[in-house]
Amino acid sequence: MSRHHWLLAVIMVLPFIALGTPPLFDLDEGAFTASTREMFLRGDFLSSYLLGEPRHDKPILIYWLQAASISLLGSGEFTWRLPSALASSLWILATYAFLHRLRGAQPALAGALIIATAAGVVIIMRAATADALLNLWLACAGYASWLWLLERDRRWLYLAWLALALGFLTKGPVALLIPGAAVLLWCVTRGDWRSALGWAFTPGPLLLFLVVAVPWFALQTWHEGPGFLTGFFLKHNLSRFDSPMEGHGGNLFYYLPVVLLSLLPHTGLLLLASTRLKAIWRDELLRFGLLWFLFAFVLFSFSGTKLPHYIYYGYAGLLPILVSQLDHRAARGAIAISGAVTFALLLALPLLLTQALPGLEPDDRMLVGDIGEQFDTAYWLSCSVGMLFSLVPLLVRTMPPRFALYGNGLGMAAIVAVFLLPIVGQVQQAPIKQAGLFARDLSGPLLLYGINTPSFQTYAGRQVVKRPPRGGDLVLTRESRLGELNQPDVLFRQRSYVLARIR
Repeated sequence: MSRHHWLLAVIMVLPFIALGTPPLFDLDEGAFTASTREMFLRGDFLSSYLLGEPRHDKPILIYWLQAASISLLGSGEFTWRLPSALASSLWILATYAFLHRLRGAQPALAGALIIATAAGVVIIMRAATADALLNLWLACAGYASWLWLLERDRRWLYLAWLALALGFLTKGPVALLIPGAAVLLWCVTRGDWRSALGWAFTPGPLLLFLVVAVPWFALQTWHEGPGFLTGFFLKHNLSRFDSPMEGHGGNLFYYLPVVLLSLLPHTGLLLLASTRLKAIWRDELLRFGLLWFLFAFVLFSFSGTKLPHYIYYGYAGLLPILVSQLDHRAARGAIAISGAVTFALLLALPLLLTQALPGLEPDDRMLVGDIGEQFDTAYWLSCSVGMLFSLVPLLVRTMPPRFALYGNGLGMAAIVAVFLLPIVGQVQQAPIKQAGLFARDLSGPLLLYGINTPSFQTYAGRQVVKRPPRGGDLVLTRESRLGELNQPDVLFRQRSYVLARIR
């Protein structure tokens, strides 16, 4: 293998580094893994339930992959997250293959590096949720669609619609909406309605989509009745756009800071691209990517429900644009400054977290009160070295911008994976994990009271429900709610979380 291929291999391995170190994070990782755990508890691998109630939030594919992972390799944080890490590695490879075909080896490697080391994506690639898997299918669908538009080889159209079907089985209509909008908008800018109709209505690829995507929805509707379809499509898709769900709202400009922060340490390339929109528009591939990203940005900006990772659905389209900026004369400075900002924020993070403590509720202050002390010398040293390296391109004018890009990206990704996520996970989630493990062999029903931490069910390996407590129940709650339980017997107590038996 050449040095080039070794570097690609390193980039593809990044999602697996320290993958099993942090405990599962609530709410999202806890909800997905607890729902998969409940499949085994119920003996039902067709429907997803969470804490005893039907879960119509997402389709079935991620649950099947998580179930396969823990069946083959056993239960643990690594195996719960393994499907997402594998999907992320394939996303990196798909990005490399696409850009290599169209732009060459060096731009392809840079694109793979950017998507593997952007701060927000580093986190979502390692999460036991459906989003890493969806990002893979979106990238494959969009890239294959572009290659079909360019080459008219029908195999690309079949691949695109297969990816759309798998995306539909992963997270529903959004998997069809974003690539379809990118193709349609690009065709509109060229007045090419024939290509748009050919992409959307060629019988063979459409039939493939229906064969892959429809059977589970049909079986689930037969099993649970039409309430499943209304719950999934109306409540968990249309209603998310219409109004905030579960408190996840935000104003029209919500995604501006999200994009700037989540792309660090590569945000400088985005800012540089924003000054060259005319040149980007003239390039057919870059225009396709720009329309892809802008559609996702506008769609989710107007959505009632907003979560940071929604905007990542447009990042596969943004990548060719970011890579194209590396040959600009200002690229070295843009990379150096955004890298320095990234490591400065990492250095300041423990102080920022400590300063936020007085504004927290008493339970949360008890939970995370010592978080500043968890950042050890290795963390400070790593961030400091990263800061110094990020400034080197400003002093050494002969350093190629790509070297600085690789150094900033790999350094930041390693710090987040090896230090930051394990620290935050240990402080925030360790008590819930320990309570779940403690409750495994205890007798009596398990309940959550006044909290929503479904990872408790994942770790306990037993059914957990939400209902008013009764005598003999084992209840996980917070210290502030303990007085509402009429003097229960406390069996476990750790940093604001209490497991107690009702008398």
